[in-house]
Amino acid sequence: MRTRRLIVELYGLALLLGAIGTACAEDAKPAYPVMAPIEQYLEANASAEIALARTAAPPSISGDASVQVLGKQGYETAVTGKNGFVCMVWRSWVSKFDDPEYWNPRVRIPICYNPPGVRTVLPAYLESTKWVVAGVSKTEMEKRIRAAVAAKRIATPEPGAMAYMMGGEGNGGGAGSDVVPRHWPPHVMIFLGRTESAAWGAGLHGAPISADQGEPSPTITTFNIRVSVFSDGTPATPGPPHSH
Repeated sequence: MRTRRLIVELYGLALLLGAIGTACAEDAKPAYPVMAPIEQYLEANASAEIALARTAAPPSISGDASVQVLGKQGYETAVTGKNGFVCMVWRSWVSKFDDPEYWNPRVRIPICYNPPGVRTVLPAYLESTKWVVAGVSKTEMEKRIRAAVAAKRIATPEPGAMAYMMGGEGNGGGAGSDVVPRHWPPHVMIFLGRTESAAWGAGLHGAPISADQGEPSPTITTFNIRVSVFSDGTPATPGPPHSH
């Protein structure tokens, strides 16, 4: 009799704990459900953002590149270069709309585009940034992007469009990044019109290549190729393939 009573009590406790767990899960909210005040996405010191942007590529490239920094109206050219490259620091809205990090104000990702990338890939990110700082909703941004794709107003990447992402600083977001900044392994990015990942073996075991479909534009496939050093020549610790 006592054994049966104990089983019933344990069963009741299990139901109670399950109910508590479900309630907690239902009460859990995304860490970044809405956009923070714009000031949280800005750097207090433009010089610091310029320096971080230049870490995206080796100094032989970034030293002669133009640099754009984020302001309250969007990105502005802070330094005019002479080699056609543009370095900058991505913010969280470069990710997909359903990414839980979409509004994370801590995200800082150095990137440096080559001239074909500047002409045909960068404009889409600059445009989306203008929408963000103007307070346009995600729903409205999605509508605008769908309309642009339907009207074929989003450019296909030029042959050779690419970018360097070899910085050892910044913050890519993710679990724990609010305590310890998290950066991705150094890599270069090749931009193509929508391409099957399998054609490159991207993401397969042992392959140094991963692929992002539809980032930073829905008409683009980005192939990420890992490299062995950061832009300052520091050896990189082997890690999983990069993915936005």
